[in-house]
Amino acid sequence: MNNRIFALLFILLAASAVFCGCTAQSADTVKAAGADEFRTVTDSRGVEVKIPAEINRVVTISDGMVEGIMTVLGVEDKIVGVGSSCIQRNFNYTYQTAGGESYEYKDGMNPVTYLNRWIIDLPRISESGSALNFEALSSLNPDVVIMRAGSCSVRYIDDESVKKSIETIESLGIPLVVIYGPNCYDEPDLTKISDEIRIVGDVFGEEESAEKLAAYLEEQVLIVSERTKNVPGGEKPKVLIFGLSPTARKAGGAGQVFGLDTIESYFITDICHAKNAFDEAGYFKTVSSEQILALDPDVIVLCTASGYHPPEELYSAPYYQNLAELTAVKERRVAALPWTPCNCAKRLEYPVDVMVIAKASYPELFEDIELSDWLLDFYENVYGVDAGTAEELRSTQWMDWCVEECPTCAN
Repeated sequence: MNNRIFALLFILLAASAVFCGCTAQSADTVKAAGADEFRTVTDSRGVEVKIPAEINRVVTISDGMVEGIMTVLGVEDKIVGVGSSCIQRNFNYTYQTAGGESYEYKDGMNPVTYLNRWIIDLPRISESGSALNFEALSSLNPDVVIMRAGSCSVRYIDDESVKKSIETIESLGIPLVVIYGPNCYDEPDLTKISDEIRIVGDVFGEEESAEKLAAYLEEQVLIVSERTKNVPGGEKPKVLIFGLSPTARKAGGAGQVFGLDTIESYFITDICHAKNAFDEAGYFKTVSSEQILALDPDVIVLCTASGYHPPEELYSAPYYQNLAELTAVKERRVAALPWTPCNCAKRLEYPVDVMVIAKASYPELFEDIELSDWLLDFYENVYGVDAGTAEELRSTQWMDWCVEECPTCAN
């Protein structure tokens, strides 16, 4: 009898401890049963997520954004599993010119992958086009899962499969912090990327470092906006973000473009204060050569589109000789964005996209900024690397076109 009484008392005491731990909903540290410490973090959904005060095992579902923030914060070694194949690969591309020359691009990577090669060997619990492997996730015993909605693995927050994935992870009792990429919102807004950075900073108690990172990225964009905001309407160039996608060519098109409802257009019109040459709606919309010739943009900026595409490909590849009469091609006003595998949502390098567009659109307004050097400063300031590593990052994102004395360099 005494044993049963003691057992009952123990259960009551344990239940009381759990009740106290669950009802004391402060935003700081609370205690749960077993004297384990927890904190609460409010994610992009507005959900207050209870996470361990000490986090040692993290699974990320992202294409490099979460992993990049963690690298900057110095907590990347806590990642034990990932949810994207694009941060576990290096990429290689080759194309030939009409004159028979061959151009090879080797070992292109996400900066996160380059800085953390070991990430290639981590368990992968999901990837674009595949469902999450919940058994594999559970076996990793994570302290927290950080999911970025808008990434290629979980592209649409309103998608039923994404909602089901969130529900299933939470039903497993795994703390889940969800952050929303800018493409999760109706209107493009780069402050949302800063919000993502702050939330990840909150998860690891690195609020100050996260705020510093967000502020630096915003500052780079503000420099561009301030220099271009007073350009008269009649002097604004028509800029086209153009993807030289082989998939589009196989379908009979010339490539893919980005309409007014995309963050790429927001970069052009609201930050760089130029005009989007494609003034319709559409995201990665396949267009024909005739349509491109009719648009005749003043400036073309090439993006990642089923592969990497440098300016020289548009200038000299045999399958683009029918676009040789484009104004941007004749005047050599073609630039390229960094290699960005799985570019479903913008990541920490978004100011690079902005600066490339700005330099190509208004070379006279940015003649004091040498893109090749600016990139090195950017990598050094964001990732805290030395000059040599910054050069390597520039190369692994295939931005050496802005360094080399060759026809690929936009004037």
